[in-house]
Amino acid sequence: MASTGEVQTFAELDAAANRLSQVLYAAGLRPGDHVAICIENHPRYFEVLWGCHYAGLVYTACSSRLTSSELCYILNDCAARVFITSRYKADQAAEIVADTLSVELRLMLDGAIDGYESYEAAVAGQPAVPLAVRIAGADMLYSSGTTGRPKGVTATFEPRSLLETPVSVTGLLGLLFGGSSDSVYLSPAPLYHAAPLRFSMSVHALGGTVIVMEHFDPEEYLALIERHRANISQVVPTMFVRLVKLPAEVRARYDVNSMKCIIHAAAPCPIPVKKAIIEWFGPIVHEYYAGTEGNGFVYCNSEMWLAHEGTVGTAIACTVHICGDDGEELARYESGTVFFEGGAEFEYHNDAEKTAGSRHPKGWSTLGDVGYLDDDDFLYLTDRKAYMIISGGVNIYPQEAENVLVTHPKVVDVAVFGVPNDDFGEEVKAVVQPVTMPASEEEAHALAGELIQFCKSELADVKCPRTIDFRTELPRHPTGKLYKRLLKDEFWKDAGRSI
Repeated sequence: MASTGEVQTFAELDAAANRLSQVLYAAGLRPGDHVAICIENHPRYFEVLWGCHYAGLVYTACSSRLTSSELCYILNDCAARVFITSRYKADQAAEIVADTLSVELRLMLDGAIDGYESYEAAVAGQPAVPLAVRIAGADMLYSSGTTGRPKGVTATFEPRSLLETPVSVTGLLGLLFGGSSDSVYLSPAPLYHAAPLRFSMSVHALGGTVIVMEHFDPEEYLALIERHRANISQVVPTMFVRLVKLPAEVRARYDVNSMKCIIHAAAPCPIPVKKAIIEWFGPIVHEYYAGTEGNGFVYCNSEMWLAHEGTVGTAIACTVHICGDDGEELARYESGTVFFEGGAEFEYHNDAEKTAGSRHPKGWSTLGDVGYLDDDDFLYLTDRKAYMIISGGVNIYPQEAENVLVTHPKVVDVAVFGVPNDDFGEEVKAVVQPVTMPASEEEAHALAGELIQFCKSELADVKCPRTIDFRTELPRHPTGKLYKRLLKDEFWKDAGRSI
């Protein structure tokens, strides 16, 4: 079900997916072959995913916000034989044809252009019956590409029976988050991202209902909970921030008592924001720390978090190690690189160097995050290692200042990073999206001073920004990830230096 009110029943979804699987088989694709998808949150998105899954294919869902160069790179890197897109992406779809020559079949929803066949016509010409041999497909998703080229996370494809193979995170959804055939799952994020894609398909596998928002809007999110009696959802911390910053009368307008489980991931949530969400919705908030790589899983419920404020949880079915730059394990409460032992094996597609860089000499693997463990084995994330600022020999993690500044009532969003400083190497800089843009240079200077002092009231001076710039919007991905590199590049290039 879409937030627009369009509904697709299970029978309709199954029939449509069968037709697409027939199209793909007729085109010569066989289990293990690759398909790429680049579609906005479209009412037919799930039939495309399930059609590829029914056909036993490896499907790569691509961000609809990629540049043409990035999209070409992914299609060529994953060796996609089929590319499925929509009329919404027509300009870009036309632009990439000449640079993706390995693609044999191109399908377009909502009307075709030169070089593409009509998706609707293609599926209409096939029967809505299952393939004779039914092998389960698998996703191969790419990292967000916040630094450098995105990389595909891949595992060895093994042909397994479709009917006997659990879909993605179905077991996790049922056992940990109470997912069932009664679930009404509200998905506010882009479906091409790992968590919404995998959780939505797993809700389907359990027989539950999925409601998809075209774009996240905090008030619409509350309205959809009330309208559909949604009882489970997954969000990212930036959505929490925007929810708690709604006026009190707006928050009180909607009945959200049907919600039994809210899951969040992607980044640690500022402590005051998460406290406010738990107070509002009740102790139904669950958090996990994991990656597309599937190499480890850390979890906490509301009670665990309230007893260990700021944690992302404790390890399930794996072991967390915190290591210094020399690879040696660190003492409790000392920050270092977070490694997982005992999780799933993975590789970065066509990038042996990045794969090797994610491994510890003992075979453990990392997502590149920095954190520490407390005495109860609860993990606290400090920041991404790539974002660490070194100023005068002091290591500074910008997430600390971001978590403080985003709670200020005049701030919508914030990014903190290092910029060049001739004396100290780097200094702390913030770029803020304010509730109201300053009307003059004087107002901007006054607001910057107010925010810097607010930060200093919570953190040591060295961790706080020395200067603040203002933007009408920050380059944040709909999944919640901030393209901090884009901001950071501006200031380093302006200084005539590279990073």
